[in-house]
Amino acid sequence: MCPSIEILSGSPFVETIRIEKGRIHNLPYHNARMNRTRRELFGAREEIDLAGYIHPGPHQERTKCRVEYTCEVLKVEYVPYRMRPVHSLRLVTCDEIDYSYKSTDRQCLNDLFAQRGGHDDILIIRDGLLTDTSICNVALWNGTSWITPARPLLCGTMRAYLLDKGLVQAGDIPVEDLPKYTRIRLFNALIGFGEIDEITRIYV
Repeated sequence: MCPSIEILSGSPFVETIRIEKGRIHNLPYHNARMNRTRRELFGAREEIDLAGYIHPGPHQERTKCRVEYTCEVLKVEYVPYRMRPVHSLRLVTCDEIDYSYKSTDRQCLNDLFAQRGGHDDILIIRDGLLTDTSICNVALWNGTSWITPARPLLCGTMRAYLLDKGLVQAGDIPVEDLPKYTRIRLFNALIGFGEIDEITRIYV
């Protein structure tokens, strides 16, 4: 059993995992992030393998598997996933935001998302640098390489996979350098790299 440690937010943490055609995607990356959170915040020493908690077989369509946990797994849910189209982003600045652990408490992100106006999502600026949208990591095309922010709000599992495969490179992207990039892609555990690649406008 894990020790009981009070977390300031009081909220559980969560992994959202893609299941499709009866297969779990990127499970080692989810295990690694979950166990790092358990170790750093709860002092957990024994690692958990989510393969023992997730049953992908019945799910052929793209499905969001949502695993809530603290030191131990609390619950596992399955929800059919429908990707929300994104064609425009609004830049929103917040230097105080900290979402380095994937918590179920998303109030800070929800408050920023409410500032999007008539646009599809937000692109959050922290300390003058691009970070993430409300639900995705991002990568921008500079003409030769895809660059993903080196200091995102959350180190996503798809981002980690893309970095390991050499498909993106990490680097700081100051907001004033946006005109140097010609394309932007949004991605996360449920949205593959290149599935959202039709963003035409970024608004200040």
